[in-house]
Amino acid sequence: MLTARFTAPAVPKLLVHRPGLLERLSAGVQGPLTLINGPAGSGKTVLTAQWAAGRRAPGAPVWLTVEPDDAPGAFWAYVLEALHRGGVELPAAVGRPTRAEGVTRSFLVRLAEGLAAAPRPAVLVLDQFDTARPPSATTGMTEGLDFVLRHSSGGLRVVLTSRTDSLLPLHRYRAAGEITEIRQADLRFTPGDAGALLDEHRLRISPEGVRLLMDRTEGWAAGVRLCALAMQRSPDPEAFLRQFAADRTTIADYLLSEVLDTQPASTQDLLLRVCVTDRVHPGLADALTGRDDGARTLAGLARDNAFLERVEASDWYRLHPLFAEVLRAHLRQRRPGLEPLLHRRAARWLAGTGRLTEAVVQAAAAADWPFAAAGLVEGLALGRLLTGLEAEPLGRALAALPAEPDGRATALVGAVCRIAAGDPAGCEARLRRADACRDTASPAAALARAFVGVLAGRLAGDAAAAGRAAADAERLFREVPPDLLAERPELRALLLAALGAAELGAGRLDRAGTALTAAVAACGAPGTESALCDALGSLAMTELLGGRPAEAAGHARASLAAAERYALPPESRSALAHLVLAGVAVEEGDLPAARAALGPAAAAAGPRPERVALVAAAVTGARIAAAEGDGEGALRALHAVRPGAGPRYAWEADELALAESAAHLACGDPEAALRALDAVPAAGPRHALARAHAHLAAGRPGPAARELAGLPGDDSLPAPLRTRTHRLRARITAAGGDPGEHEGPGGPGRADPGGPGRADLPGVPGGELGSEAVPAVRPAVVEALTVRETEVLAMAAHLLSTEEIAAGLYVSANTVKTHLKSIYRKLGVTRRSDAVHRAQDLGLL
Repeated sequence: MLTARFTAPAVPKLLVHRPGLLERLSAGVQGPLTLINGPAGSGKTVLTAQWAAGRRAPGAPVWLTVEPDDAPGAFWAYVLEALHRGGVELPAAVGRPTRAEGVTRSFLVRLAEGLAAAPRPAVLVLDQFDTARPPSATTGMTEGLDFVLRHSSGGLRVVLTSRTDSLLPLHRYRAAGEITEIRQADLRFTPGDAGALLDEHRLRISPEGVRLLMDRTEGWAAGVRLCALAMQRSPDPEAFLRQFAADRTTIADYLLSEVLDTQPASTQDLLLRVCVTDRVHPGLADALTGRDDGARTLAGLARDNAFLERVEASDWYRLHPLFAEVLRAHLRQRRPGLEPLLHRRAARWLAGTGRLTEAVVQAAAAADWPFAAAGLVEGLALGRLLTGLEAEPLGRALAALPAEPDGRATALVGAVCRIAAGDPAGCEARLRRADACRDTASPAAALARAFVGVLAGRLAGDAAAAGRAAADAERLFREVPPDLLAERPELRALLLAALGAAELGAGRLDRAGTALTAAVAACGAPGTESALCDALGSLAMTELLGGRPAEAAGHARASLAAAERYALPPESRSALAHLVLAGVAVEEGDLPAARAALGPAAAAAGPRPERVALVAAAVTGARIAAAEGDGEGALRALHAVRPGAGPRYAWEADELALAESAAHLACGDPEAALRALDAVPAAGPRHALARAHAHLAAGRPGPAARELAGLPGDDSLPAPLRTRTHRLRARITAAGGDPGEHEGPGGPGRADPGGPGRADLPGVPGGELGSEAVPAVRPAVVEALTVRETEVLAMAAHLLSTEEIAAGLYVSANTVKTHLKSIYRKLGVTRRSDAVHRAQDLGLL
């Protein structure tokens, strides 16, 4: 008898305490069977030894380590010796095994009777139980153990640790509720466990480092411990985690010796071949090995916890990532040149079963670019490079695509990759290469070219090119099988979103609105999430530029809500949605909210923002600075977007001129404000308002009045512009403005009471710069009106309804009614008309 087999292993000094598992073990030994099942290095023996050392069992547990060469008779002889050494008294009549090959049924009966008659239950730990040789049909170890457990009347409690499922009839124990199971999922370290072990090794690792360690090891206890030991020897433990390669550490030796080398040669060959894929199907395994035993071998490996597990309830399996990494390195060493061939075989099998993304990844790993690109182009799956859950793995796989690809399909894929990178020149070069191919394109390839053309037009800011490509695509949609299009909902959604964004960039708001509304309607299916957020963000900016801030804010919030709902990464969210909310906040005079929205907008725009976002960010930043009185800061924000050539479309020039005019007014220079407006040929209500503001700030109410004379007085103006016009006319009247008055500050006209820096700025309601006080030189009233109440009263003086006032101020009708009640109280009146007359008498209007 080897005494070492009756002694529990020493508990490591550096130990992660896992009280939850220890409590489950203690509860489990109240019943007949506890099974601790997991792969090599998962911590089964350490956990059990820690539990045994803590004396948590009903009595002192009896330990026996099972050896691979134990014959049934020898096994039972060791069991008896373990019970004896553990103080379990059995009648002499039980006897001992006489043959190594097995034991008789009568021996098992006597043993069960003896255990049943013992004063207290015996707790027997059988460590590494699965290493024993297979039992015989009638007197083997597992059948005998099952017999004794069932007939000892609770006198025997067994704790089994094993890598494989025991041949005991576990289903019977489960049905009877007489088994406690601790399996691989329970044994995996949590981030807290990993952090505790690193602390024990005196390693101070950041939370990001712990997360990276958990991603690589998937909580495998031995892997975490071996990494910790290697990190102790590293001068930079954090850098070790970032550069960690499993095949260059002791992890590789452990996995090769403890897992791979224990398998038969045919199984080793299968593992080395299937390691080239992230997951493996029995059919794929057969394709890679050229055999037909994939199903049986994979099921056996999963059952034996050989670092391969079934993916949920499917027919697919996956290797532990560390094991797969070690196997791939071993494959390159043992069979150089085989890996690319295996990748090509896998690509074709996956493509044949309709798994396009996985097929492309495998083909790319083999540098088989024509096959990878043909799958994406002929399958109309180019949109998957830009949106959906498959965009990231496809992007990684295609990162090594040659800069000068051969063939139409490869060039189109390269063009989409450059679109994703925001590289218009690179995209254009690859499109020229694709168009130079003389072979006849299939309908799918022709549609793919038109699709890329729309996206390229958007990237280059060429709305005309995007429109031509969209027209081609619309025609080609009818030539492609409908069932294929039904499988690619992202195609039409991305195309329409790109077309609408290109039209927006050109300032064609009606066309943009039509395309973007259609894009939103085309979304909803999986894979269209990014397109939905993009289209809603562009639609929001379209509405804002069209003078409909309420609708713009609604679309912007819908875009951001969709991004949150689908957990999209920052680069897939719409910068325009944030910019629109910032712009609307400026309109409402809420400058802190406007500034708060600019930060996320910059993050979402990324290092290469589109021209629309660039201009909108500059204009909004300038408007905020101007409203805060920082004219110089406003000008700096605008100059940052005007390097060299300047704006490319009329709307850009218009927006920048209006913002620059407001910036000059904030600097107290109305003449510069007028020059900024004169520099562009735009003529419209917003320009007329801006020019009127500048003239009024210069002390010229007459010219200011003439600027407004041509504006319509009916509902043809958007409500916000109509409100601003009414307010400005009131201020001009208060300044003595008349079309016939003498111009200049020396004439009878009076300068704006608020001074040039306080004039209504374009896009800033009422010139409200944060002050709630009204001018001091006014006849006394019961209580001074606030700026907001003055605005409400001025709009009421122009016979606007409560609803129109609410729309103009972006508040609810109830809020307007509350302001009116306060106005009545302060002016000592009970009706709206009386309030207007009283305010006019007091000089408030």
